[in-house]
Amino acid sequence: MITVRQRRVGKSTDTAENQPPEEKNVKPDGKILSDHAGGKLWNRVSITVGGIIAISLGLLTSVYVATLHENDLWFSNIKEVEREISFRTECGLYYSYYKQMIQAASIQQGLHGLVYDNKTESVRTINILERMNVYQEVFLSILYRILPIQQYLEPVYFYIYTLFGLQAVYVIALYVTSWLLSGTWLSGLLAACWYITNRVDTTRVEFTIPLRENWALPFFAVQIAAITYLLRPRLQPVQERMTFTAVFIATFLFSLTWQFNQFMMLIQALALFILDCFDMLPTAKVTWLYIIQIAGLMLVCVLQFFNSMILGSLLISFNASVLIARTIQKNLKKGGLLNRLGKLILHVLLVLCLTLLINKFIKKILNLESDEHIFKFLKAKFGFGATRDFDANLYLCEEAFGLLPLNTFSRLSDTLLFYVYVFVLFLMAVAAVIVAFRNLSGSNQVEFMGKMEEFTVTLKPDAAYNLIHTVLFGCLALSTMRMKYLWTSHMCVFASFGLCSTEVWKLILKGVHLYTSQRAHVIKYSIPIITLLYISYKFWPGIMDELSELREFYDPDTVELMNWIKSNSPNTAVFAGSMQLLAGVKLCTGRTLTNHPHYEDKNLRERTKQIYQIYAKRSPEEVYGILRSFGTDYVILEDSICYERRHSRGCRLRDLLDIANGHIMDGLGENEPDLKPSLYPRFCEEIKKDLPSYTLRFTRVFQNKTFHVYKLAKHK
Repeated sequence: MITVRQRRVGKSTDTAENQPPEEKNVKPDGKILSDHAGGKLWNRVSITVGGIIAISLGLLTSVYVATLHENDLWFSNIKEVEREISFRTECGLYYSYYKQMIQAASIQQGLHGLVYDNKTESVRTINILERMNVYQEVFLSILYRILPIQQYLEPVYFYIYTLFGLQAVYVIALYVTSWLLSGTWLSGLLAACWYITNRVDTTRVEFTIPLRENWALPFFAVQIAAITYLLRPRLQPVQERMTFTAVFIATFLFSLTWQFNQFMMLIQALALFILDCFDMLPTAKVTWLYIIQIAGLMLVCVLQFFNSMILGSLLISFNASVLIARTIQKNLKKGGLLNRLGKLILHVLLVLCLTLLINKFIKKILNLESDEHIFKFLKAKFGFGATRDFDANLYLCEEAFGLLPLNTFSRLSDTLLFYVYVFVLFLMAVAAVIVAFRNLSGSNQVEFMGKMEEFTVTLKPDAAYNLIHTVLFGCLALSTMRMKYLWTSHMCVFASFGLCSTEVWKLILKGVHLYTSQRAHVIKYSIPIITLLYISYKFWPGIMDELSELREFYDPDTVELMNWIKSNSPNTAVFAGSMQLLAGVKLCTGRTLTNHPHYEDKNLRERTKQIYQIYAKRSPEEVYGILRSFGTDYVILEDSICYERRHSRGCRLRDLLDIANGHIMDGLGENEPDLKPSLYPRFCEEIKKDLPSYTLRFTRVFQNKTFHVYKLAKHK
């Protein structure tokens, strides 16, 4: 049942949802019938215009980011190796599987190469489809092979244009969500404009094209739009079934394309749980949404060959716990305020305990340790004890996993987005608290509404969901900068909805005793139009300048390295080095790697830590033994890591290795008391001196200003 009450209409005529009295429809002059027909015509015209604007803005955004990408790299003019190098770090790894599928003799052979892959991790055969979310690359490569476009479009362009095309889907979904919430497409227009003008903080697709989030977030936005529509009152059964289907498809595609899907949907499930506890959403629909999340994730689990990390996810444990707890506490939403608060506290504790027990049980059965680095990172990040764990510190020292920088808010404020967002958030939060208290009070609700009808505060279920959604994802973004793109895009939706919402302006005007239906409508349209004019005036010249600015890709050292590897090393050679660089080595040369950037595997994390001893204070004998244990033929050393200055002392890669190895760090500064000096100098520095103990095992075969490649001796 829908427990959030809709505002009763008195004498005002500002709501379009109320049908005219039945007797008026049979008037002989037919005036009311004519007005009704005119209203339907106007609605159709408005929907058509709004839809055309939505599609146009989506396509324009797609063209905009594609143009920025071309202008920044001169992508159409550079060599293939340079194009591939532009897919940095893990982006290059994901794109390499698309390239591998394209170059395979047949689709079946390409799939076999992914399922039985022995080039991504040396001396080990792994299932890429099980380990990584690369079904989108598989699907796209098959599509490219079967469509008659090979003569007109290169594989790389088919790939990047698909990603830029998904940006159109993303913007349209944001537009529609805002339109559904406010009731006017003007709100969607404002949301899309904010998304574009705040591009630096809403997307990074133009320079990290293959990144998993660029595939996933458009589907997540579609899912939010579908949920927003689903939570509207008085939907027909057919509409509900179609919307549930849309939610399931979007949830499935989102889960299939991003390895962090379970954590994002856990936050979404938490939002549903909070609202359901306070009786602000229809319970039946919430139950179905829990089931859809589980079903979507389990289908992905099957496609990923029963990936244990999915089975052991907190989302499945949490959703199952909520459904079990409901069957145990059947009278949760009955009784007075104190009675319901007591039941609510017990319910939360029961769900929490069940979640931990179920998750612990699943991980024990499956012997699951794939995601332990995430929990170590979270434990250290939120101050539950310092850690010397290499993996946790690797995340802690990365800017992307740090707190959201304050200059983000100044950029968002330039477009007025942040100011409007805070204003709307405050009003909606106050309304949510009032409605939640009134719902928990139960028996006093009807009497209160009868006495204070004109001051009654309401919050529709769709608005309530988007409120909690933006609050929870806002907390995530504030704590972890990399996740800000989940928040800032929804910020555009939420702020534009509030600015174009009749309910918001009615609440404000009634609060200052200035409310009339006409005044609310004038403000509802005039303020957004003024905001749009301001954004256009201030940012249009900057966008035009940005589109006219031409740059060119330039990384001669990496190009030289990749060309040397292709020309001077066997196809079966195994390369060791930093995981970011090795992703490029696999893409550009097809050589076998010892490690790579997809970090969601315990064995790979341990292997990476061992390989990284090339930057630690270890003896040449130890480093040689480690590298040969992974079948290494060549090791690539990078001066940018060996002599790193990007991070401060304590966060440089060599410092993290020293701490993990129990050694004192280089340079001036404090060290923990139990750290001791190493018996050996730093390997990456000492090897360049060509001392006998090093040249016996390592021979320099390539060198430029950035990279040094050494070939390992074959003797034991």
